[in-house]
Amino acid sequence: MNFLKTLKYMIFFSALNVSAQQSFYDLTINSIDGELINFNTFKGKKILIVNVASNCGFTSQYKALEDLSQQYKDSLVILGVPCNQFGGQEPKNEVEIIEFCKSNYGVTFLMSEKVHVKGNNQHPLYSWQTNKKKNGSSSSSVKWNFQKYLIDNNGKLINYFYSTTSPTSRKITSIIEQ
Repeated sequence: MNFLKTLKYMIFFSALNVSAQQSFYDLTINSIDGELINFNTFKGKKILIVNVASNCGFTSQYKALEDLSQQYKDSLVILGVPCNQFGGQEPKNEVEIIEFCKSNYGVTFLMSEKVHVKGNNQHPLYSWQTNKKKNGSSSSSVKWNFQKYLIDNNGKLINYFYSTTSPTSRKITSIIEQ
């Protein structure tokens, strides 16, 4: 009888864990222009999500992100997510950010509103990306600006890459090309 009770609890808690997973496609974020971005519209494409900042040592990665966006425009969506949580390196408002990106790097890829990527006010997108219980893949913490999260064309987290990995690195492009 004790064995059956234990088995019931195991099944119950296993079901709770499965239900804790959340679909990437249920998430939304506002664009830098204030329009709602529904990730459901990107089904069938891979998505590279990068927290960005204008005054960072990695800011030049904007060019590589734009190159990647152009090269894989039919199969990849890039989302730049401005954040000011690392060294105060994104002090600009949304209007200033998009002007900086367009005039300095020719950015045409999707940009979101400025959000928190960690801490008590963490945006739900980053809560999903960094929590294995929600994404079903892995847990992580955002270490610095230009950390990258790659989502597959079925809404599953594939992997994440630290700031030091260039967006055009074979580590990333080989996965995009699969």
